[in-house]
Amino acid sequence: MTQTVAVLGTGKIGEALLSGMIRAGWRPADLLVTTRRSDRAQELHTRYGVESVTNAEAAKNADILILAVKPQDMGKLLDELAPHVTADRLVISAAAGITTAFIEDRLTPGTPVVRVMPNTPVLVDEGMSVISAGSHATGTHLAAAEEIFGGVGKTLRVPESQQDAATALSGSGPAYFYFLVEAMTDAGILLGLPRAQAHDLIVQAAIGAAVMLRDSGEHPVKLREAVTSPAGTTISAIRELENHGVRAALIAALEAARDRSRALASGNG
Repeated sequence: MTQTVAVLGTGKIGEALLSGMIRAGWRPADLLVTTRRSDRAQELHTRYGVESVTNAEAAKNADILILAVKPQDMGKLLDELAPHVTADRLVISAAAGITTAFIEDRLTPGTPVVRVMPNTPVLVDEGMSVISAGSHATGTHLAAAEEIFGGVGKTLRVPESQQDAATALSGSGPAYFYFLVEAMTDAGILLGLPRAQAHDLIVQAAIGAAVMLRDSGEHPVKLREAVTSPAGTTISAIRELENHGVRAALIAALEAARDRSRALASGNG
């Protein structure tokens, strides 16, 4: 934690990383941020005690640069950084669909780049961040990224060729659960429950099921079977889900998300 880290683009995800690093022991004096607005810079300084700098100053002074801008802003940002980033810097990209090759081609040859796909639960320290090495990144660089993103959840290393699949499963994953909760809440209302009660019942069921999946080590089939009594209510519901092709729809949905991630990565946005 003796290195200086700059978060470039301190929106919700960038601020979550900043907050997580400080809780993990990073000194505010070793952290820099870049923002588009002066009021946002003052807000972050008041909240975390960090200094706001320009993108060029961040590139000159930080050992690690975290690029947390929107994908469509990445090209312009790299143009600003390129004259100032030397090959001894570590560049970490948290922008969806941006490949390490895209970044490497625009920076000093040999610059180590690590690609990270976080998801929105990093905002509550329950994120999943999928980490891949660029062509010049070493295990030490990956460990540095894990230290940073580990402060806001779990991390997983994968080859970059698997990033599109990870984006479909993990990056977009929370949205599928929100969609399911929304549908189940509507069903609860149809069955006669007030919306607030239906919501609370479903959210707690989701939390409990997730904890059991995480802590029990059991296969999801076994956990489902433990709830599914012969000729009971659960098997009746499962039969309807199968009759309506929910399993096939989920597989098709994730394939579509993967394909869209590939299109974005290839520049066919």
